[in-house]
This record gives sequence, structure tokens and C-alpha cells, in this order.
Amino acid sequence: MTTTSVNKKITPSISWLSDLNVFAVNRLPAHSDHHFYETKQEAQASAEMKLRYDLNGSWKFHYSVNPQMRPEHFYKHDFDCAGWGDIHVPGHIQLQGHGQPQYVNTMYPWDGHNDIRPPEIPKDHNPVGSYVKYFHVPKNMQNKPVFISFQGVESAFYVWLNGEFIGYSEDSFTPAEFDLSPYLVEGENKLAVEVYQRSTGSWLEDQDFWRFSGIFRDVYLYTVPEIHVYDLHVRAELDASFTKGIVQADLKFLSSVPEGSTIVVKLHDKDNDVVASSNCRISGMNQSFSLELDSPTLWNAENPYLYKLYIAVYNEHGALVEVIPQKVGFRRFELIDKIMCINGERIVFKGVNRHEFNCRSGRAITKEDMLWDIKTLKQHNINAVRTSHYPNQSYWYELCDEYGVYVIDEMNLETHGSWQKMGAVEPSWNVPGNNLEWQDIVMDRAISMYERDKNHPSILIWSCGNESYAGEVILNVSKYFKSVDPSRLVHYEGVFHNRAYNDTSDMESRMYAKPADIENYLKNQPEKPYISCEYMHAMGNSLGGMYKYSDLEEKYPMYQGGFIWDYIDQSLLKKDRYGQEFLAYGGDFGDRPTDYGFCTNGIVYANRELSPKMQEVKFLYQNIKLVPNRDGVMIHNNNLFSRTKDYELEYKLVLEGEEKFQEIIHVDVAPQSKQQIAFDLPEGSVEAAGEYCIQTSLKLKENTLWAEAGYEIAFGQFIFHEGQLINEKDGISKDKLRVVNGDVNIGVHGKDFIIMFSKQVGSLISINYAGKEMIEQSPSPLFWRAQTDNDKGYKQSFQSGCWLTASMARKCIGIELETENDKVTVGFTYKFSISPDMKVKIAYTVHSDGSLRVKSTYSGAENLPQMPIFAVSFKVSADYDQVEVYAMGPEENYSDRNNGAKLGIYKSQVKNNKGYVVPQESGNKTGVRWAKLTNNNSQGIKIKSLTDPLQCNFSPYTAFELENAAHHYELPNVHYTVVTVAGKQMGVGGDDSWGAPVHDEHLIQADKEIEFEFMISRI
Repeated sequence: MTTTSVNKKITPSISWLSDLNVFAVNRLPAHSDHHFYETKQEAQASAEMKLRYDLNGSWKFHYSVNPQMRPEHFYKHDFDCAGWGDIHVPGHIQLQGHGQPQYVNTMYPWDGHNDIRPPEIPKDHNPVGSYVKYFHVPKNMQNKPVFISFQGVESAFYVWLNGEFIGYSEDSFTPAEFDLSPYLVEGENKLAVEVYQRSTGSWLEDQDFWRFSGIFRDVYLYTVPEIHVYDLHVRAELDASFTKGIVQADLKFLSSVPEGSTIVVKLHDKDNDVVASSNCRISGMNQSFSLELDSPTLWNAENPYLYKLYIAVYNEHGALVEVIPQKVGFRRFELIDKIMCINGERIVFKGVNRHEFNCRSGRAITKEDMLWDIKTLKQHNINAVRTSHYPNQSYWYELCDEYGVYVIDEMNLETHGSWQKMGAVEPSWNVPGNNLEWQDIVMDRAISMYERDKNHPSILIWSCGNESYAGEVILNVSKYFKSVDPSRLVHYEGVFHNRAYNDTSDMESRMYAKPADIENYLKNQPEKPYISCEYMHAMGNSLGGMYKYSDLEEKYPMYQGGFIWDYIDQSLLKKDRYGQEFLAYGGDFGDRPTDYGFCTNGIVYANRELSPKMQEVKFLYQNIKLVPNRDGVMIHNNNLFSRTKDYELEYKLVLEGEEKFQEIIHVDVAPQSKQQIAFDLPEGSVEAAGEYCIQTSLKLKENTLWAEAGYEIAFGQFIFHEGQLINEKDGISKDKLRVVNGDVNIGVHGKDFIIMFSKQVGSLISINYAGKEMIEQSPSPLFWRAQTDNDKGYKQSFQSGCWLTASMARKCIGIELETENDKVTVGFTYKFSISPDMKVKIAYTVHSDGSLRVKSTYSGAENLPQMPIFAVSFKVSADYDQVEVYAMGPEENYSDRNNGAKLGIYKSQVKNNKGYVVPQESGNKTGVRWAKLTNNNSQGIKIKSLTDPLQCNFSPYTAFELENAAHHYELPNVHYTVVTVAGKQMGVGGDDSWGAPVHDEHLIQADKEIEFEFMISRI
């Protein structure tokens, strides 16, 4: 029973929840999401639709843990629910004090609780939300048909009005609409909605997300004019030369149209000039028209040019009754010689997967959230979004149309737990598979998405869902998309697991394929273009090695980009036992089963703060590459359609981090071309010895929708040295040092300083400058970093756990003392239990000015696993919390994630090294020339590289404290600043977070000798 007849008298049954054949009762047919108005003025102003009446806000609410405990007759007109509590709509039940949020990834949320198979649902725990809303019909809707629209309800719901059953629907992420007209009364009306968390549809909604329920998107009443276009299908088509545009439109009317009624159609450009028009009589309940336009301006992500189509409907008396403003984008998306092309040009998707999410309200996000998201995408060169893994709110597609973002629109289908268990593919009871009894419920979701979203030019590809294996049912969905919409392609990744259904997808789509695997596919006569629908698993401190994927763009035309997993962390705000808010993840709400912190995969934190990972994304996704040298810059304009005339080129000459010269010039490089631009540096500007950097930057000339004038969209830098660098020994005084070689300690005394070493401790124990002690805990060799999420997925503690042991314990086996008048060297040699061949020597040379040269040498040893880090670490007082570095920045970076970092001088505070939702290694800087650590009185120490640039980290916590904390509130109170100076640290990786190693060139091999040197001096 999949009825769409309006208000057919049916007795509702709770059995529908587990009946595959019942998923829509009395639900209106899906239709386009177009706006409609009664006057031209309203339509032109794009005002809120006066034909809508918002039902959002406070509703009466009752929560039941299962259907047996629900107030079964609450919908009746005389049922008194005045004593119930209130709930906010839109919103999730579980985030408003009822039940518990639950996060699981692939397994079904009832796994371990209920031994069931589809389409069964749990009977003992199926939370029910009983909602009641009282309302009066607005005056402008009285004596007219009135409908109700639920934009999103999870996962199944029944609707009553004034005690009469209205309808039932499943599919959490597309609208469900019903006709209320026969049951409205004068005065107060009682709307009752019963929402169930579990239904047959829940088997199809096993996405990697928090499991919520409730009315989480907008609810509104709407009425329609006497003649109403119920469904609008607009196609802005182009001929093969892209110079002839045709707007074709099909209109479906809600009811029969009086003879003599007409439509007048006008197409306006951005200047509001009419560029094409037509009018015709309406014949029957369906009407079509077409408009022709020569040389239309084309829509693409670089220049999202939209025309506005106005459709005016006049009744038989010539009176205007309805106006539809519909934005139209002319674009052609197709396969040309096995390559996906937009308007004839090869497209590269520089994309992200995006959940709708807010750390306070879950998937009930606002327009403000969406505006922030779309601007952030554009600001960071992200040109594409996959709506993982369900249709988004309509407003999101409007923004993508307007701002210029390509969309893979994905239907609400994921059945991951039915075929993959703990990583193993086992599809014995996979749904939907070849089980044709699932065809209708699955196809309903495809139809609902297509019908609502079909008019958005930003949507280039329909996706048949996510991670549901393969089979006849999904193949039929693909065939449906192709039959109704030849202007778009169809995507589905699951055929990777069953090639018998390869025709489901127009493209080869893989998840988390390694760069070498992608190259192997592209080198072997591929039949389809390639995209990574998910890649660079951005969980915690990740995204290392992303450049290996972006490097493929120019090597292989059939490589067409990918979509990072994912855009925003799915972590929720919660209060700890002391009332302090923190970002929580799976398991923090007592939810079991759970997949814990696997929901924190974003390049944006859940509170919509940018993660440091975004720095790398922005650089590697640049459409315009700047490659400077001493004489000029080569500009590679990889835009498909846009010149560089909207930007200013700024170039700077920087010496040792200090700007010496700056110039702004105007450049106009054609798309898909390159041009060398010469610099005009002042004569003699590169004479002083030192390290120079030429920094080039492209910045917006004028304000745009997504950023203000002056915003940098691309940069490139060139680093070189001039002249003979100053020897570190030069300039150091030759004053005599006094050495006290005691029974236990070695004290080195100079003018206004004392530096002391302990034979008993086997290390430096004091740096005292003018009575101020800098060492709170002695320096020691460090081989272990706090594991990142990727490290844990690789089982780093198992693979390389011996280095944790080595970091915790060592034995000093040798102390050397060498004295000269103006310098003293004390060396400590250590051995370690993990290998008899392994030795580390740290030699400290004290100069007469109080500076301290530190040299750390690792001997190399056979049969040891790769080393996470080779460093020296010590503690100073937390009073020293001001950091200034001359290094790669401004955000943290690592050897495999520093392409987007700039060489410069950056200031920060130690406390700003907050790290990730799950505490782990964070805050590192590569390319450190020097770093200053001071207190509020600008007193402290300077650390300076002496050979190769260093890696440095200044943190409130040791690697071991971070390692032992699952949440930030578990970290100790801050008493120290932990200084870590590294010669090397392995990369962070990012191919995936469940076993992929860091790429070889970013590992530290334990059989090689390593040494590094740095200087500590007073400030």
C-alpha cells in the first residue's frame, strides 16, 4: 500500500513501521521546490512567501521509550495535553532532554540489543515522540486549500488533524506533504504528529552519523492561488557550440485550469533586462514552453551566472493569480571522450563530503549555518560538495547555485551494516541487493530527491546512495535517474564490490584508494573517468600526503578529483561534571554500541572554527598556482573559464621574516594558460646576507558574495639565501667560565648565569639567567608522540610501542666533560632497553655569554620499527607562554602537510595549542629557524636551529599526558610549558584512519643515524 490519494479514509496501523510495502499514505506526490507568489512585487523582492505559515517553534511534547508506553489516543480532539512539556521544532528529540544521542558508523544502532533482520525493527526500544501544535488558520489562507509540509522527520511519522488521520510517511530527508483542507475548523486546530525512531526505513539509513529522531527540519502550512503550478521542471539547455541556449519548461497544475487562462514568461539577465519572452494559453493540467537565447552567459562554479525566469499565470479573466521566480543557469555537463566536462571543459572536483551539522542542534541547522559553510567553501577553493549521505535542505542548493559550488546530490540510502562487518565484506543478508521487494521503498527516495531538486544547475550528478553494496535494486535506481534526466550523470561507488553491476555508475568511484592504486587504474586503459567520492580521511590530526592526490590532476586527464571526508566534525556540546562545556563524541552520552570518536573527521570543528588542516586544503585546491623565483612569478591559471583580472598580484621581498619591499600589480592571465610576470625589485634590495623569501599572493580586488576585497585566494613563495651566513661562533664573548665539577653536579658559572648538570640525573638540570630558572624538568630524548587518530588506526602502539618505552626510561652510561676558557661541553650518552645497539648522545656546550649549544645524535640500530619522532623535550614554567617563531605557518604543519604553510614570523600563546576533540599530537611547526618563548615581561629563551631547520612544539601538555586523555577535561591543570625540539617527526598521514601507514618518505627509519643541533639563549 503506497497510496498517494489525498485523504483516503484509512485506519492507521503501527504495523506499517515494519511493512516494506507501506512508506507513504496520503502523502502528496513529490514536486519541485520552487517558490510562488501572488504578485510580481513579492516575487521580485524574493520576500518570504505570504502563502506560507510557519509552524516552527514550541510544540507540546511527550516522550515514550517504546510504542507500548505511548499515549495512544493523544491525537483526539478532547485529549488534554496541557500538562505536557514543550519541545522546539525543528530539533532532535535526543538533544532536548529525551532519550540519548547515539553515534555509530557502520553497525546498526541495535546491534547487540536485538537479534533482528530486515525489515524487522526493535520492539522493546523504539522511542516515540508525540507532538501537538495548536494553530489558527491565517486569514489569507481561509477558504482556500491548505497543505502542510514537513521538510524532514526522522524516521517515520503519523499525522492527525482535529482527531482525523491525515497520513503517514517514511524517508527522513525529503519533504512529506499532506492536504489538511477537509479537516480544518474555524478557530483553534489541533495538529498531532507521532514520530518513531525506528522503522523499515531505518534499515536504509545506516549512515555514519548520530542516530536521532524527531521533526528536525521546518514545518509550515501553505496555500495556493486559484491556479497553481504544482510542479515545475526547467531545463536550460545548450547546443554543442555552447552559443545557443534553450529554456524548456514543463508545468504541472494542481487542478484543472479554466479555459482561457494564460501564462506569460520572461527571462531576465542579471541587469534585470528581459532577454527572452513568451506567452501562451494553458491547455489542460500540463503545459510546456521554450525560450531561445543567443550567446547566453554560462553557469559554472567560477562564474555562477544565473538568469531569472518569471512565470506569470493569469486566469480566464486576465487577472494575475500566481508568479513564479525561478533562477536558471545555462550549463552543459557530459562525458566527452570518457572525461566529465562542464561546458566542454574537463572538470576537476576539489570537493568535500558534507554532513548537515551543528554542535548544539545536530542536523537541525539554520540558514546562518549554511551561509557560513558556503562562504567557507569558496574562501578555501573548495568547488564541490557531495551531500553525504542524504538530500540536504533546499536552501543549500540555492546557495550552491548562487555562490558556485558543484553538487553530487545523494539520495537517502545507506545499508552499510547489512553487508560489511568489522571491515569484512559479507553480503549474505544485504539490503536492498537483489531483493525486489525493497524496490518501491528505495525508488521512492530517489523520486523524492529528483523531483524536489531537479531545477538546480549546481547539481551535476545524482548519487544512488552510499555504501549499500550493489544489486538489481540500485541498478534500477540508476536507470531511473538516466531516464528522467539525461542532462546529468549518475554516481554509485558500491559497484566496486560487485562488478556485475558496473553499469550503475557513469564514473569509477572509489573510497580511500591509495594514490598508487589510483594510478594503476588510470594507467590501464580505463573505461570510465575516476573520482574519489571519499578520500583523505580527516579524522583528528590528519590530511598528510594530500599532495599525492592533487599531483594526479595534471598527469591523468581521466583523474577528476575527489571529495575529502569530511567537512565538519560531528561532535556535540555537553557539560562535564563540573558544568563546563566540551565537545563530546560517541559513547559520551552512555550510548552503546558506539563508534566513539570516529565522528570527528572534519576540516572544520563542530563549533565552526577552522581546523589547521584547512590550510593545506586551501593551498592544494588552488585554481591558480603561483610559482615565483628571484626574477618573477609564473602564474598558472588553471581556471576553466575565468581570467585573473578580478585579482591583484601582491609580491613581497622578505629578509629573515622581515618585509623589505612590497608591490601590487594588476595581471590578466587567460584561463587554462600561464604567464611569466617580472618583478621590479629596487636596486640593491638583495645585498645583505641572509635568508630571503619572495612571497606572492593573489587577492580579491573587490568584495564578493563570499569574501571581502583583499582576501587572499592563492599564494606561492620562493626561498633563497644570499651571501655568507654569519657563523654562530662570531659575536660570542670570550669571557672565562668558572666550572665546578662536584661530586654530583657540574656547575658552569658565567656573567649573570649558572648552568648546571647532574651526574645523578644524567642530564641538564638548570638554566638560571639572572636569578630566573628556566628548566622545570630536565631535557630528555623523546621518540614518541601522542598518537594521532591515524596512528591509532595503524596500531602504532603495537607497531612502534617500543619507542614509548624508550621515551619513558633510559640509562645514562657515560658523562663527558670538556673545558676551555670560554666554553664548556658536557655530554651524556644513553642506552635503552629496546636494543643493545641503540645509543643517543646529547652534548651541551655552554658559551661564555650563557648560550647553550645542544647536539643530539642517534646512532642507528637494526631491527627496530619506524620511529615516531626524534626530539629533545623539557619543561619550563607555564609563566613562559608567549611564543614567537620564524618558521612555516601560521597553522600547525608536518612534513607531509606543509605545502600550504608560509615561511614567516608568527606569534601565539601556548594555550592556543588546543588540539583536536580527542587529545593527540598537535601544534607542530616545521621549518623552524628560531623560536622565542617568553613571559609577559618579554623574558625567556630563544631556540635557534644551527644546521637544518627544526620542528618545534610548545604545548601545555607532555606527549604522555595527551596520550592518556580521551577528552580535554581529562588533561591536568596547566603548570608547565612543554618544549619539544625535533630533528625529525614522522608525517601524520591521512589516506585512511583504520590502517593506512604514513607514506615512506615521511617516516623515520630506525637503522639510520640522525643528528640535529640547536642553540638556547636568553632573551
